[in-house]
Amino acid sequence: MSELRERLARAPKVVLHDHLDGGLRASTLLELADEIGHDLPESTPEALAAWVQRQADSGSLESFLEPFSHTTAVLQTPHALERVARESVLDLAADGVVVMESRFAPELSTAGGLSIEEVLDAVLAGLHAGAAEAADAGRPIRVGAIVCAMRQADRSLEAARAALSRRDAGVVGFDIAGPEIGFPATDHAEAFALLRSELLPFTVHAGEAVGPESVAQALAVGASRLGHGVRVLEDVTVGDDDGAGHASARPRFGRVASYVRDRQVPLEVCPRSNTQTGTSPSIAGHQVTALRDLGFTITLSSDDRLWTGTTLTDEMVLLAEEAGWGWDDFRQVTLDALDAAFIGQDERMALLEHVVLPGWAD
Repeated sequence: MSELRERLARAPKVVLHDHLDGGLRASTLLELADEIGHDLPESTPEALAAWVQRQADSGSLESFLEPFSHTTAVLQTPHALERVARESVLDLAADGVVVMESRFAPELSTAGGLSIEEVLDAVLAGLHAGAAEAADAGRPIRVGAIVCAMRQADRSLEAARAALSRRDAGVVGFDIAGPEIGFPATDHAEAFALLRSELLPFTVHAGEAVGPESVAQALAVGASRLGHGVRVLEDVTVGDDDGAGHASARPRFGRVASYVRDRQVPLEVCPRSNTQTGTSPSIAGHQVTALRDLGFTITLSSDDRLWTGTTLTDEMVLLAEEAGWGWDDFRQVTLDALDAAFIGQDERMALLEHVVLPGWAD
């Protein structure tokens, strides 16, 4: 397995689902907290990272969310936002990522007086600085920003307008995040209508805490991709009556599952995170393997890297060790992720020909 890990670490990878405020370096979180006098539960990077991961693994949503109060507290200044964005690019580039989309909710960083636009500008500056530094180090990486709105709040239209105002500066898409239960995507129909009219693509967190009905709502507002999306599997049945009184082993697809599979709507799957939140029972029993076998379009990401304690390479190794995935599986999800990325076709084809295919050649 060490040989596979080494090969996967070198292979060019694509990350579509990476939260900026969930991927801070523990050392950076400590330093930023010290700058503003914010108390943290631990005083060393190793202990702090271990605490965050214990909270994430606790099985309690309240415990899982508690560390976000600390990351949000320190991300209230241009300096902090730019630094964290820059470091996130460098960390992903070091893991062999060649295309990354970094998502964040600028409204969460306005408590200190910044506007949503000022937050965006600071993050974009950091992303661009990180990309330039990575390129200078021989690890070129294509970076884009996805603006999130919090689905339990009422600022989605404001966030959508801000995203559109910065689309030529590095914003490539939009998303809604936050609690899925009780806050359907359709509550933000006005923001999504604006984005559709201006041709800015968007993804939606759906099919994580809620099943196929949430996926259907995301599709109804026009989502190009689904953040997580794995509970669409609940709309597929196997072994039921075939309609003629005989048991059938053939899967039967409900309307939502059929729509997602037949139109190859990409799923942004984050295996380790899903086991932490209870969306999936384990890596071995994760829905992603069944979804792959049923012909759904799968991409892989690590979601909140400080929480999961993983890189994308680690996520792939987990699937190899515990679910039997192999090199060809990871090559395919990488190709599908590149195809689903919010970038232009000319750039996509250049990356495919000159970077991704050569890097995954056996």
